[in-house]
Amino acid sequence: MAIPHAKPGEVVDVRPLGAALASAQTKTLVRAEQVEVIRLAVPAGKEIEEHKAKGGTVVQCLEGRVAFTAFGQTQSLEAGTLLYLPTGEPHSVKGVENASLLLTILLPKH
Repeated sequence: MAIPHAKPGEVVDVRPLGAALASAQTKTLVRAEQVEVIRLAVPAGKEIEEHKAKGGTVVQCLEGRVAFTAFGQTQSLEAGTLLYLPTGEPHSVKGVENASLLLTILLPKH
């Protein structure tokens, strides 16, 4: 069964999850030809090993706090902050507190 994604024109709620964050799962919200939007749930202590995205990526912290490593340095991302990664930039994430991140990936044309 395919995972449902938002349809064009459909309103998507990306407000902080609050108490529901502890049990939240990562979910793709929008998938189209050149963009993918994902709400990434990162529990405290969870590490996402170094990897590369398929396109330029905007990472926005919606709630909580993560340690985000890219460009050879680790920075704290907390609610209300964002950063941009160019295509192929190696990066990793570690949950400092339970957190949710909104990832907007700008995919290359096929």
